[in-house]
Amino acid sequence: MTVARETLRSWFYRPWFLAMLAAVLSATLMMAGSYFVAIHQVEQNESWEMNAQGERFLARLEQLFGQLRESLDDLEAQPLRSCDDDMIATLQQVTFNYRFVYEAAYMDASRICSNRPRQEGLSLIRPPDIKGPTYSYWLNTTTEPDENRAALMLGRGNFRVATSRGHLTDMVDLSPGSSLLVVLDHGTRAIPVLGVSQAWPPSQWPPKTRDALQVTQTRLIYRMPTDNPEYQLVLISPRSGTHIPPVWWWLLPACLLLALCVGFLVFLLVRQRQSLDAELTGAIRRGELQVLYQPIFDLDSRNCVGAEALLRWRRPDGTLTSPDLFIPMAENTGQIRQMTDFVLQRLLEQLGQLLRANPQLYISVNLAACDVMIPRIGQVMARLLTLHRVAAKQIAFEVTERGLIDVVVARENLQALRDVGHQVLIDDFGTGYCSLAYLQTLPVDCLKIDKAFIDALGHDAASSGVAPHIIHMAQSLHLKVIAEGIEHEAQAALLSSEGVRFGQGWLFAHALSAVQFIELITRGRRLAGRRLDDEA
Repeated sequence: MTVARETLRSWFYRPWFLAMLAAVLSATLMMAGSYFVAIHQVEQNESWEMNAQGERFLARLEQLFGQLRESLDDLEAQPLRSCDDDMIATLQQVTFNYRFVYEAAYMDASRICSNRPRQEGLSLIRPPDIKGPTYSYWLNTTTEPDENRAALMLGRGNFRVATSRGHLTDMVDLSPGSSLLVVLDHGTRAIPVLGVSQAWPPSQWPPKTRDALQVTQTRLIYRMPTDNPEYQLVLISPRSGTHIPPVWWWLLPACLLLALCVGFLVFLLVRQRQSLDAELTGAIRRGELQVLYQPIFDLDSRNCVGAEALLRWRRPDGTLTSPDLFIPMAENTGQIRQMTDFVLQRLLEQLGQLLRANPQLYISVNLAACDVMIPRIGQVMARLLTLHRVAAKQIAFEVTERGLIDVVVARENLQALRDVGHQVLIDDFGTGYCSLAYLQTLPVDCLKIDKAFIDALGHDAASSGVAPHIIHMAQSLHLKVIAEGIEHEAQAALLSSEGVRFGQGWLFAHALSAVQFIELITRGRRLAGRRLDDEA
């Protein structure tokens, strides 16, 4: 199992493998995304076409019914009531006056006469499908494909008028498999007026949604609004399926090209990371890392009371690599412990004599999360303090809120450091997730306010009140406060008025080398604002 795990892990350190994996994953995601976008576009087009078709059909159908009703009203208003030549002429005149009236007929108890006497004529035997107060409706009076046969009939009194199948198909171009249905009996029965018969009712009828268009996996069902509650007009069309728009086939090579670019970028980043990792290992071995010291001052007396140890990587060509780049990488690779030990050893080698001569001075060192979670650092520190004869109270440890992964374990290890005399500081307070409840239980001596909140002082920014709140909270817990990033005299004065005693920043001094820091302490003066060695 261990061999297999190590083999698998080794694969994930190969740039070409990670690049290929990234390319495959990105290609899959982009193609899947473009495919779903294309399918969604198809569905939107289907819905739009169905809505447009239904609206056109409803407008034309209303026009057709209007003509049929008007023609019945004209026939009912004329005085003739017998099947003679005058009646047949009147019926023929009605079909001539109204475009959508294909056949007109008169019937009484004994005879039926129509404007088309030589044809089989209307089917007048069965009762109407819909009987209204004024008009009666017969639907689908013939199933023959002949377009010159009556398909929809209206009646009033003794008169009947009908439109032909050709008039209906002229109004709407139904796609294959589509149908126009009239739904009766509260949705339990549907009569096809045009198109093929459809299975009825659908899975849910009436639909729960109020939308006119109902989309199922296989069909599009469009309900047309009608004034008569006795019936509904429904247009049903089959779905077009998974037809992919042509634009997707243009997106396919674009996705593959982008995936190759992603893979290439991943390859370069992994190679760069591996190169930086190897360079960092060599930098530790070659002594390219150096420790600088950011002085901490008493805001009232402006005397230096200590410093924060900062690790910097200066390459042989003189360029600096940002700590934001190599510190997280060192934490991920486990090199951060070696670097912490280096900082502790170097600061005691450089400032051991200064600390012994000035017992009031202290140097704070940042601890990574891995050092907070295990008691190793206390053992390393005890050996170095004995070797250099420096008091434990002169070495403080700074931990960030984000480094307190397990508060219970962190509390035990920090308390162990505090028990032997070390101070514990919470760095960048306010930027993490350390609540007041946790803070009350942690063995902490001091809070350091992040520079972002100091910059907001005296402004109308939303975070301008954070620093005073932290200060008052620290005071209520009897904790010291150190303000970071002080750059202006007004900030120092405002902090001092709030009860803050200590601060650091470019207003007092930039990060100094060991020689410069020793000079600052021994001469007892504040250095000029010009950066002497490096940025903090």
